[in-house]
Amino acid sequence: MKRVWAALLMAGLFVTGLAVAGYAAVGAELALITDLGTIDDKSFNQGSWEGLAQYAEEHGITHQYFQPSEQSDDAYLAAIDLAVRGGAKLIVTPGFLFETPIFIAQDRYPDVHFVLVDGTPHDPDYSEFRTGSNTVSLHYHELESGFLAGYAAVKDGARSLGFMGGMAVPAVVRFGYGFVLGAEFAAQELGLADGSIPLNYHYTGAFEASPQVQTMSASWYNGGTDVIFGCGGAVGNSVMAAAERAGKKVVGVDIDQSGESPTVITSAMKNLRVTVYTCIKDFYEGNFPGGQEKLFSTKDGGVGLPMETSIFDSFSQADYDSIYRLLAAEWIRLPAELADGGSPMGLPVKAVTLSFIE
Repeated sequence: MKRVWAALLMAGLFVTGLAVAGYAAVGAELALITDLGTIDDKSFNQGSWEGLAQYAEEHGITHQYFQPSEQSDDAYLAAIDLAVRGGAKLIVTPGFLFETPIFIAQDRYPDVHFVLVDGTPHDPDYSEFRTGSNTVSLHYHELESGFLAGYAAVKDGARSLGFMGGMAVPAVVRFGYGFVLGAEFAAQELGLADGSIPLNYHYTGAFEASPQVQTMSASWYNGGTDVIFGCGGAVGNSVMAAAERAGKKVVGVDIDQSGESPTVITSAMKNLRVTVYTCIKDFYEGNFPGGQEKLFSTKDGGVGLPMETSIFDSFSQADYDSIYRLLAAEWIRLPAELADGGSPMGLPVKAVTLSFIE
């Protein structure tokens, strides 16, 4: 039934964000509404879905995902409405694009619980921010995760880097800034000269794979780039395709992407599966953290690199454990605020030379 329902959704059950009249929602107690992408995107949606599906399958609970037809508040609300009419008690929504839909839905459906991943509910004009008692907002310290990836790449020997982000949304921007700062920290530890680490930096404006992304990645690799951080859902697949042709390396994002390509040396991870699973577990045990904004970081293992599958040349588990402890203990202080627009050019770097390609 799950595959049939997904196929129907893909075939166009949503028309400009509204369900086709007369169509009955499939019943499921747990539901996930996808962001821009699918549940097998090897990234953000997939990590969240894996946590939901794991809990549901372990406890025999019906579960379903819904894929809106477009990126709009109306489409997201229509999908939420369909899930609620199908009997959903808890709905997971991955991505900041759900901030306004959840702000509305948490009041519209007070008996339904919501897990908003990477966002804080607010009204359409940003005048009111409110996480309702039936909602929990999950956040991740992407700066730390990106920092670990940039640090590891340089410590492992990379001397020319790239960051290929998707849309310049807050989570992607934080990953990128962290990557730059981690590379700089490693370069300073190694005593590398000012300007010795060139780093190309670009946002594609979307989360899809495309020939344009592959072509730009290939040009970077051909120009001497050793490692590109592919940060934006299927954007990473285009980077991986270019890396495979060039014999170069890639850093994955959100979940362990080592299975996607032999070029993936590591991944800047959020522990999406575990944190979503834990929220659902809390809900069924009567401990749902409603009204809370929860931040996961190195302090609780919420972010990190998958060292068991990473394929570094020299960066060791001991190296990783050491830098991880420094971050967790706040011996390394990362900036609390981000520059508007996602430009990395104001970051405090010396060894890293940034080329921001807009």
